[in-house]
Amino acid sequence: METTRHFVATVYVVNDGAVVLHEHDKLDMWLPPGGHIDRDELPHEAARRETREEIGVDVDLIAPRGELESTTATSIPKPQHFLLEDINVCEGSVGHQHVDFVYYGHAPTREIEPGPGEAPADAWEWFTPGELDEEGDRFADDVQEAGKRAVETVERQR
Repeated sequence: METTRHFVATVYVVNDGAVVLHEHDKLDMWLPPGGHIDRDELPHEAARRETREEIGVDVDLIAPRGELESTTATSIPKPQHFLLEDINVCEGSVGHQHVDFVYYGHAPTREIEPGPGEAPADAWEWFTPGELDEEGDRFADDVQEAGKRAVETVERQR
C-alpha cells in the first residue's frame, strides 16, 4: 500500500494558563486547532488561518525566527514540533500520514466564535496542565504533553 502524506499545521492555543482542545469527529480524538496547508501558504500562515477559522481568534505565535537571510532566502517562524502522524493504518500498513508543523500560540481571549462549517463553540474546552494530567486518559500522549508544554512556554513568554 502506498502512503499518502499531507502537510498540516497545528496550534496549541493558550490563554490564562490553559490550552483549548476539541474532540475531532473524524479522528475521534482530542485535538487543538489545525488543518491542511494550502498550496500557496507557508506553515505559520496556515496555522494562523486554521486557528482563525476554527475558533475565531487571531493568535500570537510563540515561534522563533532564524537569522539566516539573503537576497533569495528568508527565515520563517519555526514550529515547536515537527511530527509525522499516522492517520489511517489498515492491517499494519500506513495509508495516510500528516507531516505536522506544530506551533504554540497566545490568544487574547477565551471567547470562541467558529467560522461556518466548523465545530461549534461548545465543542471546545480549555484545559490547565493539571486537568490534562487528571484527565489524561481522554488525550493521546503527544496531545497531553504538547498541551502542557504550550502552557508553560506561552506563560513564560508573556
